[in-house]
Amino acid sequence: MSTDDSGAPRIIQGGMGVAISSWPLAKAVSRTGQLGVVSGTALEIVCARRLQQGDPGGHVRRALAHLPLPGAAERILRTYYVETGKTPRAGYRPVPRFTLNPATALRELTIAANFVEVFLAKENHDGPVGINYLRKIELPIPFACYGAMLAGVDHVLMGAGNPADLPLLLDRLARHEPVTLPIRVQGATSADGDFAVHFDPRDLAIDDRPMLRRPRFDAIVASVDLATALAADPATRPDGFVVEGHTAGGHNAPPRGPRRLDPQGQPRYDDRDIVEPREMAGVGLPFWMAGSYGTPSGLARAVADGAAGVQVGTAFALCRESGMADEYKDRLLDQAARGQFDVRTDARVSPTGFPFKVAQLAGTLSDEQVYADRQRVCDLGVLRSAYRKPDGTIGYRCPSEPTAVYQRHGGRPANTVGRRCLCNALLATAGFPQQRPDGHTEPAIVTTGLDYTAVRDLLAHLPAGEHTYTAQDVVTYLLGG
Repeated sequence: MSTDDSGAPRIIQGGMGVAISSWPLAKAVSRTGQLGVVSGTALEIVCARRLQQGDPGGHVRRALAHLPLPGAAERILRTYYVETGKTPRAGYRPVPRFTLNPATALRELTIAANFVEVFLAKENHDGPVGINYLRKIELPIPFACYGAMLAGVDHVLMGAGNPADLPLLLDRLARHEPVTLPIRVQGATSADGDFAVHFDPRDLAIDDRPMLRRPRFDAIVASVDLATALAADPATRPDGFVVEGHTAGGHNAPPRGPRRLDPQGQPRYDDRDIVEPREMAGVGLPFWMAGSYGTPSGLARAVADGAAGVQVGTAFALCRESGMADEYKDRLLDQAARGQFDVRTDARVSPTGFPFKVAQLAGTLSDEQVYADRQRVCDLGVLRSAYRKPDGTIGYRCPSEPTAVYQRHGGRPANTVGRRCLCNALLATAGFPQQRPDGHTEPAIVTTGLDYTAVRDLLAHLPAGEHTYTAQDVVTYLLGG
C-alpha cells in the first residue's frame, strides 16, 4: 500500500518550516518512495546562515555549482560564505528584506536557495520531492518557485491563504514567461490600483532555457468550500489537495463562526471545522488528509473513505533526520515517552493572525517570562505585510515589531499584544539563532501537532538503548510494517 493505483504516494511528509523539513528529511522520505517535502519558508535566510556556519559537508556549495545562473553562485559565496564558520557569539550577516520590488541580489539569492534545497533533496535517487510555501509569505513566491523548478521539483504545495494564483504562475514559469502575483496591501482601495510582484525569468542571464517540467500543484485547504471553488475553475484548479485539520501543527485556519475561546485562551473548534474524507471525495481530485491521521489506522481510514493517503508532520518533525535542533527534539521525545507533552493552540502568537500551535517548553517563547524579557525587534521581515501610507506610497509592518514602531506604521497597538517574532524564533528552533551585540541569543519557539500517538508508538518499539527513530521508521510504521 505504498502508493495508490495512479502511483500517487500514500504518505506526504509535511512541509514544516523554518528548515524543520530540510533537505536531509525530505531526501530520506523520498528514498522510500513517498513524497518528501522541503519547507520553502525563508530559505534565502537559511541558505545564507548555512554558508556563514561554514557550510558543513560542503552541501550548499556542491548544489550551487549546478545552479544554471551564471555568476550567481560566486556572488552569493562572496557575500555570505565564511570558510571556518562564524564564531559562536558573532551575529549572522543580514539578508535584504522583501518589498514589492526586491533587490536583484535578493531575487538571485532566493532563486538559488530554493534550487539548492530541492537539488540536495533529489540528489542521487529518483523518488518524488515537493516544496511547501505559505501564501501569506507572498513576496518571494515567484522567485522561490522558479528556483525550485530549475532543480526539478515534483510537487509544489501551498497553504495559509487562497492559492488560486499558483496553477497559472507555475504554467508560465515552466515556459520561462513573465509572471505577476497579486499582493494584498492593507488600507488600499480600488482607487489605488492593483498591487503585484513581477518577475520575468528572461531577465536572468541563463544561456540554455529548456522547457521546465511543470510540477504538480497541491493546494492545502481546511474546508470543502474552498476546495470546491478552486476545482470549479480551470484557471485555479490544482492537481490535488491536502486537507489540514485544526489539530495539525504550525498555522491553522481559524474556526468557523464567531470567535470563541476556551478557558486557556485557545480558539474553540467544533464540528463545522471538521472535514470528512467522504465529503472531499466529491470534489473529484486526489486528496490527502492531515491532522491526527498520522497512524496506520488513520491512513487506512482515510484511504477507505476516498483519500489518496495522508500528510504527516509531527512524527517526522521529531525523527533523526529532521532539521529541528537536537536540544528541542530530545526534550519533546522525552516528554512524549512520559506522556507529559503539552501543545496549545495560541490565537495571538503569530503575526499572521492565524492560530498557531505552540509546544510548551521552558526557555522558549512559550514561556511568558522569556517573551517579556526579549527585546522586540523585527530585522528579518519574513512575515511583514504591505500597507498603504497616508501619502499613497507602500510601507511594510509586522505586529511583532516594537509597539511604537508598529504604531508609527499605522498599526493599532492592540494588534501587537502577545505577538512573537516567529521569524527569529523558528530559525532558532532549526539551529540558526541570531546572536545580539549585547550577548543575547534569540529564543526558539517549537510547533507540533496535538496528536503524539505515532511518536509514542515509535518510541515504544525502539531497540534497547535507542532513543530516536528515523524517517524510514515512520514510513514503515505508517504502512503497517
